[in-house]
Amino acid sequence: MKRILLSLALLGAVYGYGGAALAADDAAQCAASAGTYRSGVIVKGPKFAHGQFRKGVELSHTHLKMKADQDGQVYDVAIDNVFAQGFDPEQRSVPASLERIRVNDRIAVCGQLYTRGGVGIHWVHTNCGKRPTPDKPDGWIKLVGTDGKAGVNLEDNGAYCGLFKH
Repeated sequence: MKRILLSLALLGAVYGYGGAALAADDAAQCAASAGTYRSGVIVKGPKFAHGQFRKGVELSHTHLKMKADQDGQVYDVAIDNVFAQGFDPEQRSVPASLERIRVNDRIAVCGQLYTRGGVGIHWVHTNCGKRPTPDKPDGWIKLVGTDGKAGVNLEDNGAYCGLFKH
């Protein structure tokens, strides 16, 4: 029994939040959504970035930096604001649902890795019900609580999916 408890404690220490099962479940969910899974600690952000306009709506982003549990690298996480809960097209700042992310918070993300201009992950949002592919996964971003449980997807707002239909 002591060995089992010690093993569980070590797994919790490795993942940093008491939940190897949670990480495995999230990673499996992400793989099923054709994405790449990363979890880690926020080291910088969030920061607003302007974007191009499509059908009169600015496709702005929020960027933050996350040190990944998987490889210790610091990833730029590029978050499309139009998919954020509470997105307001008139607002020229980080949406409230993303603004609450703070340095030292833990997050879990599913999306597409990129290496142009540094290492990062984007497409951490819904793909609006389309079949997920590695270049357009059905991604997400979730805050991870102190209990090790991932919260709701902060990038599941489908109200603006029509912007991306031809």
